[in-house]
Amino acid sequence: MFVLLMLFLFKYIDDLIGKGFKWYVILELMGYAAATNVAMALPLSFLLSSIMTFGNLGENFELVAIKSAGISLQRAMMPLLILISFLSVGAFFYSDFILPKAFLKMGALLYDVRNQKAAFLIEEGVFNNSIPGYSIRVEKKEKDGDLLKKIIIYDQTKGIGNTNVTMAKQGEMYKTEDGNFLVLKLKDGVRYEESAGDHSFDPRQRLTRLRFKQTEQKFDLSSFSFKREDESLFKNNYQMLNLKQLEHSKDSTIKQTDSLKNALFLASSGYYRIFNEAKAYKKYKPQNKFLKGGILNGIDSTQTLKSTVEQAVSMAKAVTDNGNMNVIQLDETVKNVRRYLVEYHKKFTLSFSCLVLFFIGAPLGAIIRKGGLGLPVVISVFFFLIFHIVSTIGEKSVREGNMSPFLGMWLAIIVLTPLGLFLTYKATADSALFDVELYKSWAKKIVSSFSRKSK
Repeated sequence: MFVLLMLFLFKYIDDLIGKGFKWYVILELMGYAAATNVAMALPLSFLLSSIMTFGNLGENFELVAIKSAGISLQRAMMPLLILISFLSVGAFFYSDFILPKAFLKMGALLYDVRNQKAAFLIEEGVFNNSIPGYSIRVEKKEKDGDLLKKIIIYDQTKGIGNTNVTMAKQGEMYKTEDGNFLVLKLKDGVRYEESAGDHSFDPRQRLTRLRFKQTEQKFDLSSFSFKREDESLFKNNYQMLNLKQLEHSKDSTIKQTDSLKNALFLASSGYYRIFNEAKAYKKYKPQNKFLKGGILNGIDSTQTLKSTVEQAVSMAKAVTDNGNMNVIQLDETVKNVRRYLVEYHKKFTLSFSCLVLFFIGAPLGAIIRKGGLGLPVVISVFFFLIFHIVSTIGEKSVREGNMSPFLGMWLAIIVLTPLGLFLTYKATADSALFDVELYKSWAKKIVSSFSRKSK
């Protein structure tokens, strides 16, 4: 979980730094991220813990003592299997009830965090446009950061360009006690303002110049305050729905797909009147002048061939444009159906993946007979990468429509289940599957046989 949280933090570090968040906002976001990462961390933890447990038993010859007492490996695994089964059932309820709410909370908070403005910061020699309606430039800042030199302020709040400019030799910057306003105390400056005349519509006819020894200008910082959006705006996302909601959303989207198909048919059927008439009669009737002697035989004598063809081409373009627009909408609704099906199967695959990885980890630990955080971590990460890559390929194939939802989402479990059964069989038969000395002896035999043949 720590590694996954660090990956999350590195991914969104640019959206968190320099925006003046309180510590509890970051902590809340990390908590929601941890809750959503359970779906990936839990199967890996089952695999690693089972390898470490049975690796420790094998390293301390406790498995040998258990087997010498007449207890098989399957019977020794039974208490852990019962515990893993309860945890897998709990993982299903977690993915159905808690995980959608965690995604909703994290998605809403992450949206607010990413749309939050960076904290107001004036840099030397750069125009700052963070405050709406103002552009501020400072030539030099003192070490304390509050004393400024050679200040230029463009007031654009009227929306008619840079008609109000304030320049000062120096100034002092501070915030009000409530933090809602920024105050600039300016000294030795001048203000230029352009405005319309008494009888003119030109907004820049009159120029007013005002010199001052000291003045203050206040800026509203309400746009920098952290605002939380309503979570109900995000609740229809496919990751934020439980099984019942996913089933309802899937059925609604399928109905929408059917309505789009019907709309496409109704919009296009009027252009195919002749074909529909012929289909309705079940056979071509010779008295129909459009069908007898070719389509051009039905053209009225007052119409020219060129105008008829142009009209036909325009009708064909209209049908094509309407069809393309409906096909785009239809493709999007079909993709939404696939997304709902992917999340629907994920509720079940999480539980079964925990069981499958346990049946891989427990016999692996009994075979390698190594505990601790050394070799078990390497092996568990290797097998988890295989599981994750296969499941990612299956999910991507489902989203692209290249594989059925059931086969794509259960592909990793289908592939790794025989491996778990094979490892369990090898561990029961005390197979030296990962014995390095055994492979060394085989290599020596092969080399010696080749050397004898060469001689």
